[in-house]
Amino acid sequence: MAISTTTKPPVITHFAARAGDHNDRAMQGSGMIAAELASRLKVAPVVVGSPEPALRTNWDDELAAAQPALLAMAEQYERIFRDGGTPITALSRCAVALATLPVVAGHRPDAVVIWFDAHADLNTPQNTTTGYLGGLALSGPLGMWHTGIGDGLRTENVILCGARDIDPPEQSLIDDGVITLVGVGPDITTRLQTAIAGRPVYVHLDCDVLDPGIVPTDYIVPGGLTLNDLESIADMIAQHEVVGVEVGEFEAGESPTGDLVDPGPLIDALQPLLDKAGVAAAER
Repeated sequence: MAISTTTKPPVITHFAARAGDHNDRAMQGSGMIAAELASRLKVAPVVVGSPEPALRTNWDDELAAAQPALLAMAEQYERIFRDGGTPITALSRCAVALATLPVVAGHRPDAVVIWFDAHADLNTPQNTTTGYLGGLALSGPLGMWHTGIGDGLRTENVILCGARDIDPPEQSLIDDGVITLVGVGPDITTRLQTAIAGRPVYVHLDCDVLDPGIVPTDYIVPGGLTLNDLESIADMIAQHEVVGVEVGEFEAGESPTGDLVDPGPLIDALQPLLDKAGVAAAER
């Protein structure tokens, strides 16, 4: 497929539906992220799907229930890329990547997907021990199982960043050199830049890549990134072509004062990527 070089303003998409949710908080949280993005980029979001009560069931039932919204999300991404736009997306759960990443891979096979997540999400229906759809979110676009939504993402175009809760089958893929992992630690920005190797970048951010307590998330995994780490990384990524950004797993949750946690500091850390995505709009 030909690679588009047309530049247009970023397109904000709000995926509002359920997608393998354990609870309803990320559906509310995705709306908060979308509103913050819209305020900063001065672009009204396109809403895909609508909230429904979380099912809390096995991956296959979750996928069947989410499929209409996921297919609509894939169609939205097709429109964005076909029109030469840059997707800036608020997801509810990581499972929405089952719809977004195959489209990214189809239109931008030159781009590397950086998967910021405490987890690798490389399990398959054959080896999952939890049955959680989100744990299959990256393996599906990689064609490790048939999702009914699409695949085509190549393993050499995936970089895990910040993953630290990794199951044995996932670790085998890393140990065998099939998937690249840039772990939390000193010089993470430099190590990630080396792994990117100058390629265009699509960013997937699961908020649980951050150290617990920074923002509300479903999973709590110690030893994550700080917001300063994330901002440093975003500054580095912004030196590359930014193909798109998706942010998920931000749950609506209360601060110690009883107010909902403000997504502003998280988006502050990502601002270099938003500025890069907005360059096309400024140059028009």
